[in-house]
Amino acid sequence: MHLRTLALALAGIAAGSAAFATEPARFSRFTYEGRSQERVTVGPNQHRNPILSGYYPDPSITRVGDDYYLVLSSFAHFPGLPIFRSKDLVNWTQIGNAIDRPEQLDFTGMRTSQAVFAPDISYHNGTFYIVNTCVECGGNFVITAKDPAGPWSKPIWLPFEGIDPSIYWEGDRAYIVNNRAPNEEPRYNGHRAIWIQEYDWRNGKMVGESTQLVNGGVDISKKPVWIEGPHIFRKDGWYYMTAAEGGTSVNHSQVVLRSKNLRGPFVPYAGNPILTQRDLDPARPNPITSAGHAKLVQTQNGEWFATFLAVRPYEGDFYNIGRETFLLPVTWKDGWPIILPKGQTIPFASTKPKLPAQAPGPVPTSGDFGYVDEFDGNKLAMQWVGVRTPKQPFYRVEGGELVLERGTPMGDLSGVPAFVGRRQQHHVATASTTMRFTPGADGERAGLAAMQSDENYLFFGLTQLQGKPVVALYTSDKGQERLVASAPVSAKDPLTLTIRADGGKMAFDYEAAGGKKTLASDLDARFLSTKVATGFVGTLIGPYAWTK
Repeated sequence: MHLRTLALALAGIAAGSAAFATEPARFSRFTYEGRSQERVTVGPNQHRNPILSGYYPDPSITRVGDDYYLVLSSFAHFPGLPIFRSKDLVNWTQIGNAIDRPEQLDFTGMRTSQAVFAPDISYHNGTFYIVNTCVECGGNFVITAKDPAGPWSKPIWLPFEGIDPSIYWEGDRAYIVNNRAPNEEPRYNGHRAIWIQEYDWRNGKMVGESTQLVNGGVDISKKPVWIEGPHIFRKDGWYYMTAAEGGTSVNHSQVVLRSKNLRGPFVPYAGNPILTQRDLDPARPNPITSAGHAKLVQTQNGEWFATFLAVRPYEGDFYNIGRETFLLPVTWKDGWPIILPKGQTIPFASTKPKLPAQAPGPVPTSGDFGYVDEFDGNKLAMQWVGVRTPKQPFYRVEGGELVLERGTPMGDLSGVPAFVGRRQQHHVATASTTMRFTPGADGERAGLAAMQSDENYLFFGLTQLQGKPVVALYTSDKGQERLVASAPVSAKDPLTLTIRADGGKMAFDYEAAGGKKTLASDLDARFLSTKVATGFVGTLIGPYAWTK
């Protein structure tokens, strides 16, 4: 064949393929309504716990003047490391994501509960610092910003192993304290240690010797596990170190030690732990469990408070919404801080700080609330996240619609799915969207996904089976996807999808030209729980599409 003829033929094939390519899925709005299972009465001088509902774990707090800032873990979700600001420690507004550019960190191949673990935020001499660990994607690093809303710098990588670094500032010097391996052969599984080393913040490097401060935990003879999340502060001539102990599940706790010297020896408080719920009756009503990973902050009025993570199971140890951020006052007894006396349950309503009241932000974070995203403007709100670092854009926002382009299938670690989600923030919640999509081949799909991990998720939406469009519900547990239910539907009309969650159950409604119908109800959704899926995140719900 003549070369020119061949070129024209290939061009014709390409044009034909483009003509038959599936059009992108379009979503016109997203609506969320949620309420808590527990009924709480909040008094005039009280606030509601948690202060950040849903998957917002490992809170690190700092105060700059009369402003407070929180940064949270986000693992392999992108953008990551959400940052919040408050004036009263109760009402919080997200102002940015510290990891919001693909060139900062590469999450390629990361599972949802890998990548960025517990961050720490601090401030010195006009600059904000976040020190963090990218697990299996580079190790420990520091990023900086003049404005906590961003932009944040590219990482400065730090040459030590372990997780959960934090910065202690003393005058013009900085010290990094973190969880590392002990200076001996580990005696048991979970045997870790806390180390300190000076950080040259002007040149971005570690200097001097590393010193082990804590070996194992409060009492190594009892084989304490996973001493981590350390923070150091100074008060009344003492260096105090608080750290989590017991692992971030039902045995979680917070402990405190102190020393007259920064490099020890640190002596544990005889009344440790200063926060835990592990000794309480697991059958108590509306339990809050797994409390720990706290950081203390002193207000400009001299009060002390602690932010920490905990969870609210809907039954047993089942929770789908992840680990959340709570706030409690700190009392001092005989020179030791106490977040919660032993035997007491974490209150859903607690004493407010004596700070000027602040109005709730534009997007609520606590209590019963809802919101609507009309996809107006030309970019998504900062609360939307995807999975892993995108190498190229897979969505666009235009004309009041979210348009999803091609991505990898959900669960494929080699790429990024065309999925953006927002946190399920209540056990009792409703999420809905209206979409338009015409599948071009069997298996192509677009709709809502609820994702706990790459292996544990569900899809509810429009697909094609045996050449016919249907609305379908698929679930995946440990990577095994199955079709739960399907029903014929026209692909020519807009389709409204609604997921209703109630604890460990879910129901699925759809509405098209033929009216509103329920595709499935009473689905056992415990496969979306942390207990079943494992990991450290919470369920995200949002639009998803996949085309061949």
